[in-house]
This record gives sequence, structure tokens and C-alpha cells, in this order.
Amino acid sequence: MIQNWYIIFVAALVPMVMGFVWYNPKVIGTIWMAETGMTEEKSEKTHMPLVFGLSYLFSCMIAVALLVFTIHQIHVFSVFEGQAGLGVDGSDLMNKITNFLGDDIHNFRTFKHGAFHGTLAGVLLALPILATNAMFEAKGFKYIAVNAGYWIISLALMGGIVCQWA
Repeated sequence: MIQNWYIIFVAALVPMVMGFVWYNPKVIGTIWMAETGMTEEKSEKTHMPLVFGLSYLFSCMIAVALLVFTIHQIHVFSVFEGQAGLGVDGSDLMNKITNFLGDDIHNFRTFKHGAFHGTLAGVLLALPILATNAMFEAKGFKYIAVNAGYWIISLALMGGIVCQWA
């Protein structure tokens, strides 16, 4: 089903690259700094190798989750979880699954479809989580818009990548 697991590591680069662009002072960075209270002095005290390393690890976790959101055929296998022969080529169960999926095993495996589901994840998961935290932290609309926008776009791109090439 998943042919290219390495694509998880590629997709996990998207939030890093997006962050360099999105949070650049010439794009949204100055707004973000004002809304968060971030200063150059604070950022210099940050242990950036740790931040980038953990950010990449978390992005890998998100990319794996997006496999489930974007590739519908994965769910067929969960129906048969725990049954003898699952994952064994030539077993009666795998033949049954292969026959069921037939030519449809690659349906909806496009960048566009994955980007759609990634956008849904951004709007229906990331936005409410960020907005809830922001409200309790007494942050304003700009704070929510800047961070949610970043994640909606990042998740759309990641979803497209994992759906098309995983």
C-alpha cells in the first residue's frame, strides 16, 4: 500500500521550508513577532538545533498522520486487523483484499486530493487547537491568523506530497 516511506521524511521538510518563508520578516515575521512578543534577544537565547530537531521529528509524526487522512485505501486494512493472513502475500485474506480493491487501489492518490484533505486537517484540527490555546493565552485574531495560516498551507502541501508519492 505505502510504497515510499521515505516520502514521510520529505514531507516533514515542508513546515521547515514554509517556516523560513512564512515567518521571514519580509513576509509575516514582523507581525508574528509583535503578536507573540518575540524579540531578537529572545530568539538568540533559543537552542536552535534542539528546536529544529524536535520540529522535524514532530513534522514526521504529522506526515504519518496525514497518510491516514489522505489515503483512503489504508482504512480497508484496518477492517481486517488481527485476522490471520493480513499482510501475507497469497493468503486468502490478502487475495480477498486485493480483489476488493482491484483496480481502485490507486484511486484518489493525487496531490490535489491530498492537498484537499491536508487543508481540511488544517481548518478542522489545527485552527481550532491554535484558536483555543490563543484565547486562553489572551492572544488576538492576528496571532491566530498567522499561525493557523501557516499550518493550513503546510498541511495542504504535506497532504499532497504523502498522498501522491507515498
